[in-house]
Amino acid sequence: MTQQQSVDIARQLVMALLAQDVADAVLSPGSRSGPLALALHAADEQGLLRLHVRVDEREAGFLALGLAKASGRVVPVVTTSGTAVANLHPAMLEALHSQVPLLAITADRPARLRGTGANQTTVQPGIFPGVEFADRVSAMAGAVRLGGPVHLNLEFDEPLIEPVRWDFPQKAWTMTPQQTHLSHEVSTKLRTIVIAGDDADPTIAGVARAAGWPIIAEPSSGLRAAATAIACGQIVADGPLADRIEQIVCTGHPTLSRPVLKLLSRTDIEIIHVGTPGTFPAAAGANVQFVSAVRASGRGDDTWLRSWLEIGDRTAAALQPAEPLEVARTVWEAAATGLLFVGSSNSIRDLNLVAPVREAGPRVLANRGLAGIDGTVSSAVGAALTTWGRSFALLGDLTFLHGANALLIGPAEPRPDLTIVVLNDDGGGIFHTLEQGAPEYGHAFERVFGTPTGTSIKSLCEAHGVLHREVEVTELAQALEKSPSQIEVVEVKVSRAGRRSLQSVVSGLGGV
Repeated sequence: MTQQQSVDIARQLVMALLAQDVADAVLSPGSRSGPLALALHAADEQGLLRLHVRVDEREAGFLALGLAKASGRVVPVVTTSGTAVANLHPAMLEALHSQVPLLAITADRPARLRGTGANQTTVQPGIFPGVEFADRVSAMAGAVRLGGPVHLNLEFDEPLIEPVRWDFPQKAWTMTPQQTHLSHEVSTKLRTIVIAGDDADPTIAGVARAAGWPIIAEPSSGLRAAATAIACGQIVADGPLADRIEQIVCTGHPTLSRPVLKLLSRTDIEIIHVGTPGTFPAAAGANVQFVSAVRASGRGDDTWLRSWLEIGDRTAAALQPAEPLEVARTVWEAAATGLLFVGSSNSIRDLNLVAPVREAGPRVLANRGLAGIDGTVSSAVGAALTTWGRSFALLGDLTFLHGANALLIGPAEPRPDLTIVVLNDDGGGIFHTLEQGAPEYGHAFERVFGTPTGTSIKSLCEAHGVLHREVEVTELAQALEKSPSQIEVVEVKVSRAGRRSLQSVVSGLGGV
């Protein structure tokens, strides 16, 4: 590969990205990716796309993931060769399991150097199992159109760069039109509920309203405001009404609640899942059908719907106040009709209990493909960069600390106006609610599950030049009234001591 060819490949790549309506690109600096870096910088200067530079490849991957999740557009993340590529793996896995259009563009050394001791050389093709792979720019468009993440690995030989005039001629490709799908007819004669997980099909809200089906809607489903959404759905699903269910329509990727997962594991009722086996959270038996869309004719029993709605509302009224739940409720109300990115573990489960239903609320996003805590801060930053409205994130302290390098942002980089609320209970509060939190494991719990760190979040924020405020639970609502300029962290310290007892109370409400 000659010097001119390296420049030509970089130019061709930017043209292909623009043809795919790419508006944002993320770059981690490196030598082997030098031609790509210069080409993307030139495209940014010409106003053709917006470039974001991050020195940590893992956080760069999750930043691109957040941008792609919120915008629905393909977002590339560019790295150099070697371990830089491997650092994209967590974000690529999350994108694979949530079908987010994340494009990993990795610079590689010539294939002749693989299997030798050449510096920063390893086998990069196939490093992301299950992800669509391409090794030339001309193959990228077809791979991207399949949906989900794509890995484009480009070999560059030395010399890598030269001073050139970067010009990007007219687009070479266009996006394929979105396909329409035939809908599956669902019976309204059976007692039916809808279970809506992360990134659910929004059209099902209208179908459920017309058919009279109650909806158990997770916060990031997008169906929380549906007319038939029920409050405290995960609690009601563990009560006597569950035994009367004859049919389930499932949409999105539901993962938050064991009672709900238990329902989806049943083999004695009809289950129609709008999606693929990759988004169905249980082993699918012969009773599970996978469809691309649903419709229903007629209306089911209104008594069935009213029973779910009434029990849900009574359960919500009976739910006892607790500091973590008050924090979640306050952040939801502050986000209003803006954007709310929610961390895994307790944060999204707290919201699942207290976030209102059947009324307008924020757009809620979360990394629920594999439900990891890694990269959440960067994903929240990426999502916030796509919106002009108010943006919030609700995270636990371990989630925040795990992704603290997301705050490592250079002075020239675009920054969103984002309020990050950190519920700091100094450790892994979710483990108190699981089997590990039982008294018989108490002697080992704090060290291997609770994992307190004692880290000063204030000092960490100061090191990054990020505004930090620590407030009491009762002060949080007022603290969130003012919209921040750029990124702000609001820390709320609470105790983990009541987590297990709170879980017991919640479990006991199933028969309300």
